Amino acid sequence: MQKAILYPMQFEPIYEYRPWGGQRLASLLTMVLPGHDPIGEAWVLSDRDDHRSLVSNGALKGWSINQLLQKYPEQMMGKLAKRFPRFPLLLKFLDVKGMLSVQVHPSDEHLDLLPEGETGKTEAWVVLDASDESRIFAGLKAGTSDEGLRRAIASGAVVDQLTSFVPKNGDAVFLPAGTVHTMGNGVVVFEVQQNSDVTFRLDDWGRVDPKTGKPRSLQVDKAIASIDFSEHLAGLVQPVLEEDGPVERRRLFDCKHFRVWRLTGLLPFTVGTPDVPRLLVCIEGNGHVKCGRASFAIKKGSVMLLPSELGVCLFKPKTPVVLLEIALPESA
Repeated sequence: MQKAILYPMQFEPIYEYRPWGGQRLASLLTMVLPGHDPIGEAWVLSDRDDHRSLVSNGALKGWSINQLLQKYPEQMMGKLAKRFPRFPLLLKFLDVKGMLSVQVHPSDEHLDLLPEGETGKTEAWVVLDASDESRIFAGLKAGTSDEGLRRAIASGAVVDQLTSFVPKNGDAVFLPAGTVHTMGNGVVVFEVQQNSDVTFRLDDWGRVDPKTGKPRSLQVDKAIASIDFSEHLAGLVQPVLEEDGPVERRRLFDCKHFRVWRLTGLLPFTVGTPDVPRLLVCIEGNGHVKCGRASFAIKKGSVMLLPSELGVCLFKPKTPVVLLEIALPESA
């Protein structure tokens, strides 16, 4: 097996036009956005045929995440190499200036609704910015039926069937596959999800896409077939404190697809773990990841992949810092 000298890697963002997007990622996340169109999503780590992230730093600059996993599977993925021939998560920042469509994603069990090669889509959000006018809708109200939901869609009142709240900075929201959801009116989030792009829309607020002059398509029947009408895990989660020094570590999400912690600190602390990769997302402040004698800078809005062979690394904050550390599932 050919060996490479791997290191903490960062990637070029892939920007996605969305009619509900804005330009806030430029200032909030120190990103240079292309043009003046509304940018709804910045894909900051993606291993998809149509969107493959490219390394932006170091000796492997220009390599795609897929090339790295194909050439150096054990070095990159460790004991997970045989389970994941492609990277199983998709990471994004979302700027929802308008309103996201009312939508749902199928689960892995809905094989009849998944295109070949796709998985289901469980996802989670960490709120980075919001206002008093912002809203998140996550999950159906108790007692909502297939028939009642169809009537609400037909009358344009589908959001009346959803639970909702006014988000605030730092909120953690879990959206298992099968959860009807939407958000908007100036909310910015970080999103971690299964590596899937399957979305079924129930409603799009009567919106006309200014680029096409036409409404975006709906997929009501497929959406309703995807809904878990018994779901009870969706919505706000209560972070769990796991460590309070030298870093405050709170677990936000723990499901079969990913685990996410929020790390807050000013003193040096460790990140990563042996024989599996980890991801770091800097959402406040900046600092350096030290691996051996080398040091790698990370700033607000940056995502860093720690290949499995690096094991435990030291994070040295330059300012008070807030990181998200993301783990892949270690068992099926």
